[in-house]
Amino acid sequence: RLCFQTKAVVSTQSTGEKKEKVEFILEQMRLCFQTKDYIRTSIISKKISTKYFESKDSEELKLRYYRQMIELNLHHKDHLAVSKNYYEIYTTPTIKEDDAKWKEALQRVVIYLILSEYNNEQSDMLARIKKDSNLSKLPYYQNVLMCFDTAELLNWSILKEVYSKHLKSSTGEAPSPLDKEENWDELQKRVVEHNIRVLAKYYTRISLSHFSNLLHLDTKEAEKRLCEQVVKGTVTAKIDRLDGIISFSKPKDTEEVLNAWSGNLNSVMNLIGNCNHLITKERMVHQVS
Repeated sequence: RLCFQTKAVVSTQSTGEKKEKVEFILEQMRLCFQTKDYIRTSIISKKISTKYFESKDSEELKLRYYRQMIELNLHHKDHLAVSKNYYEIYTTPTIKEDDAKWKEALQRVVIYLILSEYNNEQSDMLARIKKDSNLSKLPYYQNVLMCFDTAELLNWSILKEVYSKHLKSSTGEAPSPLDKEENWDELQKRVVEHNIRVLAKYYTRISLSHFSNLLHLDTKEAEKRLCEQVVKGTVTAKIDRLDGIISFSKPKDTEEVLNAWSGNLNSVMNLIGNCNHLITKERMVHQVS
């Protein structure tokens, strides 16, 4: 009987209110932050299902959770994850009701999104954010976001001169992320990477000197940045160091090569058939004459 009662107590505690569980886990995360135990914080954070925050009475806990996740992802320098965290804050009804708060959240969504490395996930989120109607109320943030969405070369000096003042300002109490010089350095890298993708789109062959001039970098640095993008799989390129030529042509897979060979073979056989027909026709004409 004693054993049965003990099991019943444990069972009752394990099926407690979800709200209490979430509060307990959030407190654990806060304590881990204080001890700077980011690995344990990351493990604990996965115990919370974000589906819980879909209920209306969980907005306060939702904001606490995503603010802590922002701190965690900033430590790991995962800018895309930070942008997503701010987007969840931005879409919270209580934040949407306060102009200053939603503007601050949306500003940070844009800033951390353009600081993120390019990939399919980042590109999809950029396409989603640019359709947000509230973005038109932040014209400078809308314009800088569109710069990274268009297949045109960006001039870093002009971009910094035009947008630095506005991107450094913040509608909230906290300073803008671009107040830090290290984030400007990161943004400059994203501009260079964007320009490399644009050049890969419009060029099949380009000289290394011209390539570096378009990127506003010296030859050695331009080659280094290009190699980084090739390793990441963002672009496909080969460098002929002897001739100083960069080729952006993509290697064909086996199926494409076979299809091309089959097409060429069919063309050759058609030409042979036409030649044979013309030769036979000429012979018949000669025999008649």
